[in-house]
Amino acid sequence: MPLENDKAAFREGLKVGMPTWFGVAAWGLVVGVAMIKAGLSVPQALGMTLIVFAGSAQLASLPLIAAHAPVWVIFATALVVNLRFVIFSAILAPHFSHLPLRTRAVMGYLSGDISVALFMQRYPQFAQEPGKLAYLKGLVFPNWSAWQIGAVIGILLGSQVPTSWGLGFAGTLAILCIMLPLVINQAAIVGVVVAGVVALLATGLPYKLGLLVAVLLGMAAAMMLEEWLGKKPTSSGAGHE
Repeated sequence: MPLENDKAAFREGLKVGMPTWFGVAAWGLVVGVAMIKAGLSVPQALGMTLIVFAGSAQLASLPLIAAHAPVWVIFATALVVNLRFVIFSAILAPHFSHLPLRTRAVMGYLSGDISVALFMQRYPQFAQEPGKLAYLKGLVFPNWSAWQIGAVIGILLGSQVPTSWGLGFAGTLAILCIMLPLVINQAAIVGVVVAGVVALLATGLPYKLGLLVAVLLGMAAAMMLEEWLGKKPTSSGAGHE
């Protein structure tokens, strides 16, 4: 019975994640081309996509690499852009804390924004339920594969793609297609708006540090609003008492 539950959960994860595969592959393709256009060799680009597996961090660090920015700036930018994965890990930890460290490490590497969001929609509670790991595998394995296929194609074809095609804009559209369904609450919307406004106002900062500032302020705004909204019902209820 557990095996049958796992198979059914894996198939369910595949079905739920399937609509996102094309957008993920398109985003990967754009990032693959961008890595080559930024001056990385094919082996370097392949190593980056396989090891980093974080499109937003790659896109944020590529202009810095091309501009020969200090290593600490590149590292700090990628780290801040990827801070959301610390939150993702904290969200998933109660569901899988009983698994071996090796399994958790592999699933942590494979998990991304979409996978975590879809998983939490299916399992919002921490209660132990059969098929959780199989469901997550059904989400992350195809997601990772779609990204890598798109990225590898982009890397191999990068030198053949003319700049006039405007792939930067295409990448933005691919990211928006993935991001918009995930902005499902007031805090997330406020964070996106604040980050967008700050990024526009700080475009003149050297080494693209405006992006770093925008991400930090956007995250801070979202977290503060979420905390305030969480406290609001409690304080309201206390007043009625």
